[in-house]
Amino acid sequence: MGHAFGSLDELGEGYGFRKIRKRLGVTAFGVNATVYPPGYEGFYHYHDTQDELYFVHSGEARVTVEGEERILGAGGLFHVDSTTPRRVSNASETDDLIVLVVGGNGGYVERDGHMVDDEDIARRAAFGSSGSTA
Repeated sequence: MGHAFGSLDELGEGYGFRKIRKRLGVTAFGVNATVYPPGYEGFYHYHDTQDELYFVHSGEARVTVEGEERILGAGGLFHVDSTTPRRVSNASETDDLIVLVVGGNGGYVERDGHMVDDEDIARRAAFGSSGSTA
């Protein structure tokens, strides 16, 4: 299958990991969501080879890395090299935290996108330039 759809709610209930990669058949990179209860302190961890990108979907994350602590709200992003120890915790005492985590190894593969319809070429070139959505 060349595509798959899903939602976090379909991947489980309660707190902990939601295994997105396996459920949606992703093979090119690792991807999970983590749901933290209010006030939950995460674990210091690192990886052998897998860099990670964290995206705060909702709530407030407290990220601790290399002596620095930062609070990230919804839409916040955090990248960390594989072997750098890090901890992600829920900074809120009242709300859940949902974080999407994408991990991978191997680097950027260059821009390889192609338009299916020729009429989209100009629209794509203009998208985001000077606030245009045409």
